Amino acid sequence: MQTKAVLKIVGAFIAFMIGSGFATGQEILQFFSSFGYMSYGVLAVFLVGFLVVSRILLVTGFEHRERPFDHFKYYCGERLGTFYAWLVPVTLMLIISVMISAAGTTMNEFFGLHRMIGTTIMALAVVSAYLIGFQKLIRLVSSIGPVIIAFALLVGMLTVMKDFGGFSDMVMTEGALAQKQPTSSWGFSAILYLSLCLFTASTYYSALGRSAHSKREAQLGADIGSVIFILAIGIMNTAILLNAKEIITIEIPTLYLARNLSEALAGAFSVILILGMFSSCATMMWSACSRFFVHHHKRNQIFAVAVGIVTWFLGQFSFSNLIAIFYPFVGYAGLVYIGCVLWRTLK
Repeated sequence: MQTKAVLKIVGAFIAFMIGSGFATGQEILQFFSSFGYMSYGVLAVFLVGFLVVSRILLVTGFEHRERPFDHFKYYCGERLGTFYAWLVPVTLMLIISVMISAAGTTMNEFFGLHRMIGTTIMALAVVSAYLIGFQKLIRLVSSIGPVIIAFALLVGMLTVMKDFGGFSDMVMTEGALAQKQPTSSWGFSAILYLSLCLFTASTYYSALGRSAHSKREAQLGADIGSVIFILAIGIMNTAILLNAKEIITIEIPTLYLARNLSEALAGAFSVILILGMFSSCATMMWSACSRFFVHHHKRNQIFAVAVGIVTWFLGQFSFSNLIAIFYPFVGYAGLVYIGCVLWRTLK
């Protein structure tokens, strides 16, 4: 087992999860912080589920690396597996459009670029990244993931240290926060977010598991990546709760937190945010397009360009509204799939 290989898997693992929703704080605000103090209950339930299912996906991918492997049919059977195999690319395209929208909003809010120019830059970058191939993509995004996590943790920890005394005021903002809840149950919110994350990641994580040199590498990559990701959620959730009154109406919560600390830090973080959106968007683009025209390279490339155009068009709509509409839908769509993964593993 090689430490460098494990770290490469960890970086690529994290890169998928740190998309527009996480990097901007909107996912954390809606699925975690909106429940106030009970957001830590959401975090605990999510921690257990994410550790278990992500490890299953990577290890199963490694164990089937020597032969063609359709993970949807493996977990869900022929009919349901076929349905999911075609549903996932559609849901990923919806999420890519959310990330493109977020990129346009971030570039507009901090750099003053017209929003349409920002979305165009991101769409072109994502399509270009897909065209370079999976292995080159892995090398590219695995180096971006740890940098984004480091900055998110830095902004979160500095905010918590600066505003720690604000915990007593949290009760006053719970009513306003509740408006952002994707569901009335904090426990179900954790399950819904688990489904959202791992349903969309399943194709990419299976391929990532196949790229490991040993089962141990796949296990460690999933475990370390999960712990780092969940730690980052916990810290950012606390930072958002401490500034909930101001953040509740803001499109990019993490950028607001960074600006409260330092304008220079906010400038650096805005670049990091865009890189985070790109890394997650690029990996989702691969998952969405790699199933189509597999034996016709030229047609596959044309299809990827078409996807880029469609997602760019959807990305012109409001970022926070797209998250509120698309993300719960994707979470509900993946619930049965996550159940199938667990049932097949238990059998």
